[in-house]
Amino acid sequence: MNSEIIIDYFKQMTKNFNYVLILQLLPILLVSSVLIKEMNVALFHKQMAYYMVSAVVFLFAAYTPWKYLLWILAPLAFIINIALLFGVEVAGKTILGAKRWLVLPGGLTLQPSEFMKLSILLFLAFIISKRPPDREKGYGLFDFLIMSAIILIPSYLILKEPDLGTTLLLLLASFGVLFIVGINWKIILTIALAIAFVAPLGYKYALKPYQKKRIEDFLGKPSYQVQQALIAIGSGGIEGKSKDEATQTQLKFLPVSTTDFIFAYLGERFGFKGMVIVIVLYILLIIHLLFISKIYSDDYQIVVIASGLSLLFFVYMGVNIYMVIGLAPVVGAPLPMLSHGGTSFIIFAFLFGILENLISFKAYKPYNSDTKIDMIKPKS
Repeated sequence: MNSEIIIDYFKQMTKNFNYVLILQLLPILLVSSVLIKEMNVALFHKQMAYYMVSAVVFLFAAYTPWKYLLWILAPLAFIINIALLFGVEVAGKTILGAKRWLVLPGGLTLQPSEFMKLSILLFLAFIISKRPPDREKGYGLFDFLIMSAIILIPSYLILKEPDLGTTLLLLLASFGVLFIVGINWKIILTIALAIAFVAPLGYKYALKPYQKKRIEDFLGKPSYQVQQALIAIGSGGIEGKSKDEATQTQLKFLPVSTTDFIFAYLGERFGFKGMVIVIVLYILLIIHLLFISKIYSDDYQIVVIASGLSLLFFVYMGVNIYMVIGLAPVVGAPLPMLSHGGTSFIIFAFLFGILENLISFKAYKPYNSDTKIDMIKPKS
């Protein structure tokens, strides 16, 4: 592959990026930076480092020709992630009663369940593009069982850690992708009836005591975290407070204010207006991603990645906000691209980079002409 082909590839890909999608992320990142800097300057510096790493990861993913590499990278990433989840069960580090982390050389820790959001979407994109559903009827029972196995195996391993919150969020997002791609209505009806029947039994026999306690707190008296979050939001009013007057957060009454309960500080600091603006930003991003999956409905790789991203944002945003205001049990569900955290930022950056590449590749001339071989064969 000579330099002219490489330069032309980078030029065409850059020209055809969906820049609106990138611009939609910037205000969310800006709000996140402002809030975290006000709460903890040291965490803000770490966040800036995460941004830099995420930018590099995004660019790497955006210029990687996934159309040609997905067939090997998607299954490989899935298998490695499954192996890591087994590794957690055998030699994982236990923190607060949960075994979710692997200790790496140098004392660093890795949480494989976070990376499963990435690898499962890539694998579904690969499988669905190879075995697309019937345009009218959707997937039948056999294909649905294959897809379900891909989703349920890692979900079971994550549930055993135990991490019920991540398991449920992963299940909702993954099966949501299948429903968007297309499932026979009889299967959907059967699943709905099965969930209605199994849910009470699952609550009684499958949930651990602390998980039941969270549900009981949700149905009865709110937990301490939720009480403090509601006080913070209520004190912010319509307009919010200055940084020095946001005592609920600054005096450390609000727990985990930079991660799971950052929405409460947003309410205390910028009030009802600030919360509405952030929610609207999320909604517009979700709608745009669903629109992308619709206009590229002939390309199942784009459909899976775009709809998967939209569902991850929708599920995490919905669960987090409802949790903070006391309308859902407390689970580990940070606000995507807003809560402090490194792994989550990097994974979302990677997924957005893949989506940008797949969109740009639709207009890449060698891929869409009779001279696709030019990509891998140097000119004479």
